[in-house]
Amino acid sequence: MKQLAATLPRRLRALGGEGESRLLPEARLSGPMPWVIAIMIALTVVAAASALALRHAAAAASADLEGGVTVQIVSAAPAERQRQSRTALDVLRRAPGVLHVEAVPQDQLNALVEPWLGTRTGDDLDALPIPALIDVRLRAAATPAALDALRTALAKHAPAAHVDAQSSWLAPVFRAIGALQWAAGGLIALFAFATASAVLLAARNALGIHRETIEVVHMLGATDLQIARVFQRSMATDAAMGGLVGLLAGVVTTLGLGRQFSALGSGMVAQGSLAWTDWMVLVAIPIAGVLLVMVTARLTVLAALRRML
Repeated sequence: MKQLAATLPRRLRALGGEGESRLLPEARLSGPMPWVIAIMIALTVVAAASALALRHAAAAASADLEGGVTVQIVSAAPAERQRQSRTALDVLRRAPGVLHVEAVPQDQLNALVEPWLGTRTGDDLDALPIPALIDVRLRAAATPAALDALRTALAKHAPAAHVDAQSSWLAPVFRAIGALQWAAGGLIALFAFATASAVLLAARNALGIHRETIEVVHMLGATDLQIARVFQRSMATDAAMGGLVGLLAGVVTTLGLGRQFSALGSGMVAQGSLAWTDWMVLVAIPIAGVLLVMVTARLTVLAALRRML
């Protein structure tokens, strides 16, 4: 028995090397485990990239609109509308806390409504009750108090003026983006759970198939930790290979989706591009996947060995 115990390290190294193929006989990338991990890593990379891009787009849009205010002069009489618009411009330029004031040109307003009204060149668009728009940029955020101050200043000179924060127009968009970010986070959690479940089932299946071999090795003096290390190392290798394949697939998919969205020409989409720190996060996903597989395999094998031996 002492001689067997003395040769135990060499036997365990054999199990970790050539003998490991007898304990977990599937060759690298021939069994389902590496491919399952590759699929999970690829989906996680795409979900994480989407969440990061949405966060950048929402943050950039929020920053651009934080101090933005729109003043509409709503009047059916064209002459009165133009008079109140000029008066509102003078009042806003003198108002405290206002950084920039600019009236939206009438030709731009006409171009905005032309697709819906079907107007042609030469039509009298000025007779239509199109509100006059004034773009206002505040030095600070467009808080309710700041909006009330502008309404009070305009009430006497331009009673037809309606003051609104630009961010309020995109509030439903921001809520939708937030919901999509939570959905992406939930998907990432589900992918991690599915990966851990697949590793758990694979480890239990390998333990069941090679139960007799494990019992013999254990009788030779191997501890539960030494046996678990064999499974942990084998599955970590599978996870590393699958993680690399999944990372490449996820990055290619992300770049393809980014190119498709950039073709839309939308400013908000352009602001959702990934920074180098985001790419570092994506690269760290397979590493986190390998760690998850190693911990899951180790805990699963140790728990099963306590019941088995």
